[in-house]
Amino acid sequence: MRGLPSTVIPAKAGTHRRFLSGLHLPPWVQAAPFAAVFLLFLVVPLVLVVVVSFWQASDYAMEPAFTVKNYVDAFSGCSNTDELCVTLKTYLSTLKFCVLVWAITLVLGFTLAYFLAFHVQSTAMQTLLFVVCTVPFWTSNVIRMISWVPLLGRNGLVNQGLVGAGIVDTPVEWLLFSDFSVVLAFVHLYTMFMIVPIFNSMKRIDPALLEAARDSGASGWQTVWNVVVPLCRTGIVIGSIFVVTIVMGDFVTIGVMGGQQIASVGKVIQVQTSYLQFPMAAANAVILLGVTLMMVFALTRVVDLRKEL
Repeated sequence: MRGLPSTVIPAKAGTHRRFLSGLHLPPWVQAAPFAAVFLLFLVVPLVLVVVVSFWQASDYAMEPAFTVKNYVDAFSGCSNTDELCVTLKTYLSTLKFCVLVWAITLVLGFTLAYFLAFHVQSTAMQTLLFVVCTVPFWTSNVIRMISWVPLLGRNGLVNQGLVGAGIVDTPVEWLLFSDFSVVLAFVHLYTMFMIVPIFNSMKRIDPALLEAARDSGASGWQTVWNVVVPLCRTGIVIGSIFVVTIVMGDFVTIGVMGGQQIASVGKVIQVQTSYLQFPMAAANAVILLGVTLMMVFALTRVVDLRKEL
């Protein structure tokens, strides 16, 4: 390389860059890899589930013959006006958990995000607190759920403390394997999904707007309600979509924390799959997908995500 001019290598590099910049690939070519991944891992599985939901099933095999029997059986008994059918009761139970978890995670997520965005000034401290919040995610969800059992059980630490302090005479039964324990586990597992998008939206808010609101005589609550909440609607909607979609399809948390005694749509699908009733499970999955998409559509009516993102 001693005899070569010093400009040879930069010239080659510049030629290579000019060659790459001269390649103007059509947009469809650039999007093709992402479209292929989208089709292979989302569209194709969904299409297969829909197709299987119309198949017939016997005790030993599935037959690729078109039938709507699986959907009819899913709502069997719903024509009775005296009481709700099993399917509607199951969906109401799932929606109950979804609404409760969404409301609690929204309050917690908004509060924590507000504290991080407007009360923690140091970026390094914000990063440290975020890392602390993500530490539980370093372990399995099942392990994090099981960790509540020694605390909430009949002979757990909470009951021992309540009995020892004389607050109750006998151990509290509803702390574990109940609706309370299911909601508690959901909040523990999924609050972070609400914090992150709300925090990202709050970080985009100009602090001068908060100063202007305070200078105009607005109280703290008025500033939060009239300035912060409208400007972080995008983060609220995104976090709500995360929480709603996860809770609607969850069956592990309800099974573990509910002691296999609480019904949910995801649990029904899991049981049907374990008994190899794949067409029936697929039909219930399609119904659940439709209900969840309607909820997501209702959330997206609050704010146009395509314009905000």
